[in-house]
Amino acid sequence: MTSQLATLALCALLTLGLGACSRDDQPSPAASAAMSPAQAFEAVTGQGRGFTVGTLMSANPVYVLFDPQCPHCGHLWNAARPLQNNMKFVWIPVAILGPKSLPQGAALMQAADPVQAMNEHEQSLLAGQDGLSASANVPSDMEAAIKANTALLDRLGADSVPFIVARHARSGEVVTRAGSMDTATLIQFLGLGER
Repeated sequence: MTSQLATLALCALLTLGLGACSRDDQPSPAASAAMSPAQAFEAVTGQGRGFTVGTLMSANPVYVLFDPQCPHCGHLWNAARPLQNNMKFVWIPVAILGPKSLPQGAALMQAADPVQAMNEHEQSLLAGQDGLSASANVPSDMEAAIKANTALLDRLGADSVPFIVARHARSGEVVTRAGSMDTATLIQFLGLGER
């Protein structure tokens, strides 16, 4: 019965578009000192390491810090898929939700086709399985990159994922947001609606 209640609560959050996964431990002390959106954009652009999806030459990249074990991140991945023909998304893995996060993030970053790997991973995760299989032997450069991404998430003042940093297409203003959203809300958040 407890499992059913947890599933209902998760579904309710997803329906509201407010879903986000929080750390499995207490927020870090750095989370209390959030950067301004402009500082966040500069930090993510310069320091975040992930894989790029969509239109590579897009003027307004969208940065998504995500944990591979987060179902809300999977929903955001699916919501962003229709926009990949017009936008550049940089998916930056972090490891805040458990021991599988880092190896899966490394596997996604090293995949020959990260889009296919992420599609398969998220399909598995959202089906209630564990996502893609990943070796616990993570190359040191990948481990360092994901740990640096996780530290970056802390410096941004975020304690949940997905965490989006982007430039609004119409106003040019940097916008940030924690949590998943559907495609229509994502379009509105990024300023991609009618001009």
